[in-house]
Order: sequence, then C-alpha cells, then structure tokens
Amino acid sequence: MNLLLAEVAQATQRLADAGVPSPRHDAEELAAFVHGVKRGELHSVKDVDFDARYWEAVARREAREPLQHITGRAFFRYLELQVGPGVFTPRPETESVVGWAIDAVRAMDVVEPLIVDLCTGSGAIALAMAQEVPRSRVYAVELSDDALVWTRKNVEGSRVVLSQGDARTALPELNGQVDLVVSNPPYIPLTEWEYVAPEARDYDPELALFSGEDGLDLIRGIERTAHRLLRPGGVVVVEHADTQGGQVPWVFTEQRGWADAADHPDLNNRPRFATARKAMP
Repeated sequence: MNLLLAEVAQATQRLADAGVPSPRHDAEELAAFVHGVKRGELHSVKDVDFDARYWEAVARREAREPLQHITGRAFFRYLELQVGPGVFTPRPETESVVGWAIDAVRAMDVVEPLIVDLCTGSGAIALAMAQEVPRSRVYAVELSDDALVWTRKNVEGSRVVLSQGDARTALPELNGQVDLVVSNPPYIPLTEWEYVAPEARDYDPELALFSGEDGLDLIRGIERTAHRLLRPGGVVVVEHADTQGGQVPWVFTEQRGWADAADHPDLNNRPRFATARKAMP
C-alpha cells in the first residue's frame, strides 16, 4: 500500500466518526481531487508526490461541508457541473426522476419536444434532458441571483435557454405548448429544519429547501404552472420527499384537469417523485 492509500484509510475512519454518510467514497474523491487523478488511479500516486493539502480537505468534509463545495464539482448522470455556495447541490436520487422524464419524452413520438425545468438550480435536470434527448428544446427557470451565478456557468455553450423568474409565473409565452414540465422544487416542511442533514441545512440555500408548513407550497404552485404550460396530453414530473409519497399525487387531481397521477420510487424503493398527464379537453 502506498502512502496515499494509507492516508485515505485514515481519512475514511475520521469521516465515518464524524457521521459522513459515505466516508470511503468521499475520502477517495478528495484524494483524487487534490492529487489531480481519478479515483481508480490513487494507487499510482508516488509517496513523494503526496500533497498535505489532502488533510485540509478532509478536515472541511469532517466538519460536514459538502464534498461538492470542496471540489467545486458535482456529478449528475453523464454531467460534471460546477457548484458552490448559493446553489443547491444535485443529489443522486434526482437521477431516477430525470431517467423517468427522459423515457416519457422519448415515448411521446414528438420530433422536437419542448421541455421546461422549473427551479433548475445548478441546471442539472435541464442539461441532462438536453444531452439525452438530442432534438429537445429545453427551457430552465431559476429565481435566485446566487444560484444563477452557477447556472449560467453550467449552461454556457449548451442548448438550454435560461430564464430568471418565479416558477409560479414563469414563461407565459409557452402556455399550452410544452410537452414535459419537470421540477425538483423545495419540499421540506419548515417544521423539519432540525432533522435536515448538516450538508443541506448549513450549506444549501434555504430557498431551495423549505416550502411552507407541510413542504408542499411550491409544489401546489408548480401544479398550476404545469397545467398552464402543458399541451393536452403533456406530462409533469415533480420530485418530493420520501415521506410525501401519499400526498403529492393528490395535488394533481382530475378536478384540476389531470389524469393518471401516480407516485414512483427511487433506486432505494422509496417514494421519490409524482407524475401526471394533462387531461384532454
């Protein structure tokens, strides 16, 4: 075992003791970042090339600063995104949301599908949709000035059209034309603040986390926006907390003009996102 791998083993134990959920992964990712190699190449770093700044990075993660803030990057599906203070860090569970949305768009048999991502944050969902549905037209909406600093960096050079605005009033010029609306909105109840992981509670912007007493305030607003934007037969996909599986589909009722409202599990088989189809007239 070379010096770096020995240090990674020690770092893993330190991170585990600090309550970091994925200590081995994070210790290796930090080592790879500091030494400019891939995780699978850590064994190739010579002992004389060990960089003591590794322990500075480990100390920051030990204090529960998000891994992605330390490295300045987040991986999402096939993307590498720039992230940092002021923008919500994309999570792995959202990848299953996007996977379902991509499959839904492909099944529509529309030549150039029109897609809207509300509360885009880093741009992760919008960019993944644009990348994996090559002829799609993708619009992304974000309200926060701080988040938009990062969104603009990530969407630069892409086909994503970025708009600053409120998800509840966004893009009236697209009313009735959109094939799919997708969103990972804030959905944590204000009463749950103390139970939120430190990485999110202390570093993600509150605007991206909390949404009223039951966490569903903005989802209710997105329901109206989606109904306004979608063409008849168009689909909405909204992420929610795994404790809200029994609630969110009921936001998309037949009385409000929806059909086929349903909940779907993430890769851990926990309720993660709701979908509905705009009813035909």
